[in-house]
Amino acid sequence: MQTSVRPKPLSRSHTTNEVQAQTLTMQQANLFVKTGLVAGVDEAGRGPLAGPVTAAAVILHPDRPVTGLADSKKLSARRRESLAAEIRVSATAWSVAWADPAEIDAMNILAATMLAMRRAILGLPIMPAFVQVDGNRLPDLNFGAMQPVGEAVVGGDDRIAAISAASILAKTDRDQRMRDLDRLYPCYEFGRHKGYGTRVHKARLEEFGPCCEHRHSFAPVRAAS
Repeated sequence: MQTSVRPKPLSRSHTTNEVQAQTLTMQQANLFVKTGLVAGVDEAGRGPLAGPVTAAAVILHPDRPVTGLADSKKLSARRRESLAAEIRVSATAWSVAWADPAEIDAMNILAATMLAMRRAILGLPIMPAFVQVDGNRLPDLNFGAMQPVGEAVVGGDDRIAAISAASILAKTDRDQRMRDLDRLYPCYEFGRHKGYGTRVHKARLEEFGPCCEHRHSFAPVRAAS
């Protein structure tokens, strides 16, 4: 689990998404309109056959907007990495957490995703008063004495600045974990497909069978066991 704080903005040239970028920047400037701090939360890796499901929580700083935030799936890998580095420096606080394949198999992918999100929020060095989560469900936000207000936002990773930032951190962190697993299990080529059910991955599963990093409750993995 990781957390951080500190400043330093980037700039970018005008694009066809300029209006959306301006909207997200204005959102960041109004983070404190609601009482207290606002955190955006998103996940990466619900669909793969291997590796963790990863979640991130980000509290953006209103005086240090990050330019170019968008749904991580719409960004190139290089752009995601660049933005992730800036988010870690510029955000008021951030946290990344995950649920591993054994937990996914034990409880199902939806419950594991909610667990990873809850862990990411708990990992923040300061507790937000308001949490916006991408999708149509909220994780358990009861943290004892602290219970932030929650809002589930469908398509939030492309509409809410803090959720966009969380989607970028979750995606880049998970991708790096899969590259690390690739060095441990080179026969599966995890670094190439990040655990998703590509033709290459399924061929490696058939050839070598699953390892402990695979999600054994997923049908293609069960079939290869």
